[in-house]
Amino acid sequence: MVRKTNSFPFKSLITGILLTVFALTTTAQQSEIGAFGGIAFYCGELTDNIFRQVKPAGGLIYRYNLSPRWALKADIIFSKVSGSDGKTNDNYERNLNFVSPISEIGVQVELNFFKLYNATGKNHFTPYIFAGIALFSFNPQDSLPGSPLYNLQSLGTEGQGLEGQKKKYSLTNVAIPFGIGIKATLGRHIAIGAEWGMRYTFTDYLDDVGGVYYDNDILREQRGDIAANLADRRVPTPEHPDLIHEDNGVQRGVSTTKDWYSFVGLTFTVKFGNESKTCDLKNPRKKRH
Repeated sequence: MVRKTNSFPFKSLITGILLTVFALTTTAQQSEIGAFGGIAFYCGELTDNIFRQVKPAGGLIYRYNLSPRWALKADIIFSKVSGSDGKTNDNYERNLNFVSPISEIGVQVELNFFKLYNATGKNHFTPYIFAGIALFSFNPQDSLPGSPLYNLQSLGTEGQGLEGQKKKYSLTNVAIPFGIGIKATLGRHIAIGAEWGMRYTFTDYLDDVGGVYYDNDILREQRGDIAANLADRRVPTPEHPDLIHEDNGVQRGVSTTKDWYSFVGLTFTVKFGNESKTCDLKNPRKKRH
């Protein structure tokens, strides 16, 4: 008599799952908490060059090491980004400028190129890549000669919110962080690193520029002189000496692309938790008495 057997090895599968869960929970080196410090810059209509008009950036990070190769990281980062036609000379005739605060909260998955340990005799250094998702807030601003900064979104510089026009864009949006880095452990409790992370956003209005010029006379009538003057800052040129600011529908930005921002900096973290374990199941650290 032939004994029936299961065609799928359920026992092996369950055993494998349990061993994987056990490995992820018992081999995690430690949690890490620390700080990020560096610079930020943006790419969009007012500049498409990286590392232009950089601003300081800083924040807090938390990392949970799942294994010697994988980690989860959460961050809260604050910065500013800016752009200017006059400084980049990409479109100096348009003469637009902006500066915007950035506040980001995000989560990323990190993949180490090499297995990373903080045990004696193990590898203490690795490059890594990361990707995740983030929620960020922004608020593009600009000023006129001798004036304070004005919030451009509330002014509706492209006619947003007026009759027959699209509504004003949101000042909160989603970004996709991704990038590269390098990190190292110093003893059992300290880790340092450096990383460059790009943020692809789902808005074209990080710089308040994304569509066409709205009729400047109507904008002045409906929103006032400040809105009209900040919406159209074009200056006469030898090619266009008789500038007409009432052009309606002339391209002001590039509506087919989204804006980016980026953080580049150093990380410093302190490890804690799981003090009695290493990342090697075959050679666990002995408990201290």
